[in-house]
Amino acid sequence: MYFFYNVILLLAAAVGLPYFLFKIVFTGKYRKSFVPKFGGRQAKKFSRLKEGPRIWIHAVSVGEVTAAAPITSSLKAKKPNAQIIFSTSTETGQEMARKFIKKADALIYYPLDAPWVVRKMLDLASPDIFVLVETELWPNFLQQCVKRGVKTLMVNGRISPRSYKRYRRTRWFWRRVLKDLSAAAMISEIDAERLRDIGMDPAKISILGNAKYDGLASAVSPRLHEEISKRFGARVGEKFFVAGSTHEGEEKVVVDVYRKLLERYPEMKLILVPRHVERATDVVELLRRENLPDVITLSEMSAGRPRRDERVVVVDVIGELFKVYALADVVFCGGSLVPKGGQNILEAAAWGKVIFYGPSMEDFSREKALLEEVGCGNTVRDAGELLEGITALLDRPEELRARGERGREVVLANIGAAARYADFIANHL
Repeated sequence: MYFFYNVILLLAAAVGLPYFLFKIVFTGKYRKSFVPKFGGRQAKKFSRLKEGPRIWIHAVSVGEVTAAAPITSSLKAKKPNAQIIFSTSTETGQEMARKFIKKADALIYYPLDAPWVVRKMLDLASPDIFVLVETELWPNFLQQCVKRGVKTLMVNGRISPRSYKRYRRTRWFWRRVLKDLSAAAMISEIDAERLRDIGMDPAKISILGNAKYDGLASAVSPRLHEEISKRFGARVGEKFFVAGSTHEGEEKVVVDVYRKLLERYPEMKLILVPRHVERATDVVELLRRENLPDVITLSEMSAGRPRRDERVVVVDVIGELFKVYALADVVFCGGSLVPKGGQNILEAAAWGKVIFYGPSMEDFSREKALLEEVGCGNTVRDAGELLEGITALLDRPEELRARGERGREVVLANIGAAARYADFIANHL
């Protein structure tokens, strides 16, 4: 089975290598991560590690880093002598990790799942435990860990509906891979049931909740609100419509709604945060085509150009969305009017903001249910419903505040998972 997997991996690498080289040469993308993913330029990071048990925590990208941050902090508090190696797969994830994973003793890129690369990295890291955050199963890596006696754990485990369909189609393969996991701690019963159905031994599965609540609840502060207000030049009486994690096709809907809002609320400003920052230029061009030329980007403001009369800010910097939500009067969360499964709505809820999103929220169905139960979350199908929902609440500011506060209370009521995951990891040392 692994032989055929490695043959497919080799063929995929042969096909994909020219693409990655093109991107590196002409766009600069993958330039920082390409060599480290093959095990290069990593040895020096391990040479700084001290004596103590070594725990390797892996978070794929931005979302997983958010969940991993409170777990890592709690684990370090419980096991201060542990040496924490933290890896990400993407460059955006690495930037987030530098900002939020303050307790890591070594920050690295996760290796390609080629056997020789995996062996090299495990030789350098020599971990006692490997911890993957959420769900990213790489067969060669897990197999090599088992051969070396390294315990392998999954924390904050979740399996989205789309991933579940893919896993089920090939569960004959994943059933064997899952045998190499020592234990899995999942977010919810739904995620646990999906993992059992794919082939994980039920005796190895536990349910500990969602660690993202902990990280968000602890990050909210008046100081952070003041900082972001100054950066954006927020003025008394201004209102902000924040559209976060938008995908192609959603910005046009947001712009149409915003233009209608301006007719009723001339003090309203728009902050657009595309899910992929490399699309920021396209978003700015769209705004100008739609006769909204008074646009400024966050990178321009960071370079010293203050916002003056610009009505629209496009956030083209990674890792700023959570802070930006602090400014919002109302929020639209993207990846939901297009079939992308939604994005994290908890970030805005932690600030006490009412959130609108489209019907495609499959990846965040539990969070959606919790927020809709208290009136903080709202499903809309199109621009008309989004406009109607926003204006109805802006015209009733007391209700807007009350519904947002109930959402914040949901986040606060669900904290505690990070400490449970830290205990879960520590108990396997």
